[in-house]
Amino acid sequence: MPIAIKEWAVTVRALSEGEQLLIFRSGDSEDFSLQHDRFFLFPTFEHPRNDVVRGAHVPELRRALEEGVWPDGDPPISALTQPGGIEQPDRVRVRAWAEVAGQYTVTNQRAISELSPFYIWTTDYAQKRLGWRRGAPLHVTLLRTHRIPRPVTIRVRPEHDFGPDWLEITRDLPFEGTPVLSEIEFGRVQDEIEAIVSGRRLASFA
Repeated sequence: MPIAIKEWAVTVRALSEGEQLLIFRSGDSEDFSLQHDRFFLFPTFEHPRNDVVRGAHVPELRRALEEGVWPDGDPPISALTQPGGIEQPDRVRVRAWAEVAGQYTVTNQRAISELSPFYIWTTDYAQKRLGWRRGAPLHVTLLRTHRIPRPVTIRVRPEHDFGPDWLEITRDLPFEGTPVLSEIEFGRVQDEIEAIVSGRRLASFA
């Protein structure tokens, strides 16, 4: 069965439109393990914060509602920006899959700020993720995302709401579709990201 990773619907939409290229996880090496090198993106709607998206990316909030299917129609956009987010709908739309293009460990806030062109979060929120667990690094994963030809609607099962980041989708989904960035574009940003996390770009500003 296809494997998917759970991410906030706003992040999923940004990844599928090329507005975001990175995902973050906090914790030490025993806590974090990227178990698969390619996977579908499964949108979730509950989120503890409502002030984490930079102003230029607020439109992603509205488009993110298209990732869910509610029996009574889409909730108002204001619901998505309330603390806690929206209760998970009965069904979600899977429209993209991603392959891992790089995994990095970040231990300083300056690098997180330099990476801000590649995620939609406020820099303050991204930096706070580094400090969520004292002394633990921030794991940054570079994804190359592909949009599948047509979104596939998946029924949300009870086990999807709990447990780890990974889940199995109980229907066939092919790893096919169009990359959101061309090979040349992606190669350019990958070089820039790797320069930042390695300290080469940071050193040039010292």
